Amino acid sequence: MKIGVYPGTFDPITNGHLDVIKRALKIFDELIVAVAIKGYKKIPIFTIEERINFIRESTKSFENIHIEAFDGLLVDFVRAKGAVAIIRGLRAVSDYEFELQLAHANRRLYKDVETVFLMPSEEYSFLSSSIVKEIAYFGGSVKNMVPPVVEKALKKKFHK
Repeated sequence: MKIGVYPGTFDPITNGHLDVIKRALKIFDELIVAVAIKGYKKIPIFTIEERINFIRESTKSFENIHIEAFDGLLVDFVRAKGAVAIIRGLRAVSDYEFELQLAHANRRLYKDVETVFLMPSEEYSFLSSSIVKEIAYFGGSVKNMVPPVVEKALKKKFHK
């Protein structure tokens, strides 16, 4: 059984993330969406429980998917789960250099793990959680960028 791990803060999950999840499920027998408790870039605006619930709600019709929180080194989580690969989404060439560095670092830490890069559909190639949060913060519509549960939560978070 081939297990893949798709890690991220998912703060919040976007339709681009969901697109990568669907693509990964075509390749792996099982997919673990690993939600980082803390982001190394920024403090998440949603709690770990909220982020996991958004993903569960958005993927409830998917099979062979598990959503779990993790803290610490990703490769330790991957090893503990018996996964063979880390899935990373690439939106643009600008993502590649950073993702390549991460892939090499992960392989240095755990030689038995592979990194699989998946590109989302063109319609999501510009999309990131940061862009979504900024649009929502300033009152713009994120309707076709995130699942409905996230759209509702963003409106509540920024426009009480």
